Amino acid sequence: MYKIEHIGIAVKNIDEATLLYAKLFNRNAYKTEIVESEAVSTVFFQNGESKIELLAANNETSAIAKFIDKKGEGIHHIAFAVDDIYKEVERLKGEGFQAISEAPKKGADNKLVFFFHPKSTNGVLVELCQEIQ
Repeated sequence: MYKIEHIGIAVKNIDEATLLYAKLFNRNAYKTEIVESEAVSTVFFQNGESKIELLAANNETSAIAKFIDKKGEGIHHIAFAVDDIYKEVERLKGEGFQAISEAPKKGADNKLVFFFHPKSTNGVLVELCQEIQ
């Protein structure tokens, strides 16, 4: 069984969105981070047992910039926490889910991450994530 680790929300302006979500949750973000490999800035809010991740493009070629150009701001992905990301990736590939990359890689918030294409998950970008030990 997967636990929802976080929901990723694509935003145009990370500073404005951070202020908006701080008001919404009545608390400040607990972490900001730039993920150079993905050309994104991220901001994390803890909300109960789950988290909200705001993602803003750092350049026009990033996946977030392309997403916003195509669909506008809004929910980008749902991330599920797993105990063994390598095992789950192989299991889901075997079940026919379409992988976006070859292997898990370092993402934000001290996690290994892996994405499955929305074409194979009813239109939802699915992320698996595992805490880096």
